[in-house]
Amino acid sequence: MPVENIVAFVAASFLIALSPGPGTAMVLRQSVHGRKAALATVFGMEVGVACWAVAAALGLSVLLTASEIAYHALRIGGAVFLIYLGVKALISRTKPESAPPPASHAFRSGLIVNLANPKLGVFAISFLPQFVPAGEAGQGILLFLAVFWVLIDTVWYLIIVSILHTIRGWLSRPRVRPALEKLSGGVLLALGIRLVLDPR
Repeated sequence: MPVENIVAFVAASFLIALSPGPGTAMVLRQSVHGRKAALATVFGMEVGVACWAVAAALGLSVLLTASEIAYHALRIGGAVFLIYLGVKALISRTKPESAPPPASHAFRSGLIVNLANPKLGVFAISFLPQFVPAGEAGQGILLFLAVFWVLIDTVWYLIIVSILHTIRGWLSRPRVRPALEKLSGGVLLALGIRLVLDPR
């Protein structure tokens, strides 16, 4: 695979990772509970990304675009979950001494957010093939790109977790922590409503 294709792929993957979305809001929300919860969320999200990326590389995601019922069922399901998380964060009364949620809960939330997002699957179908060299084909290259994409996305979120961990003292302040909960909850709620209103 030509070096220029790899460089272009890495640059594009980082730009995609930089785009704020449900994942960023999820990590921000979990960061107030500590690095363990934030890392569990990241790993859950990346398992979801990996599922969509590998499905796209193997050609399985095409089934999603071919079935309107499957696409919209996933879209509504994902939107409902985002709205649920957003409302839960908005109405929660976070106390400084409250125990952090189990890592398994954080992992599951991150997984569902990405796994129940059909737009991620459709995006993978159009994104990965762009960097396959002309005249070359095969699932091997697409699988390589899929794994590379997940690694780049993971690295970016690990950087975010590290930054948030360094300012955890500030994030844990009695006035800051509830405000972050409400901010992340509002973002998740807005993203859920947007997913409902945007059919494609």
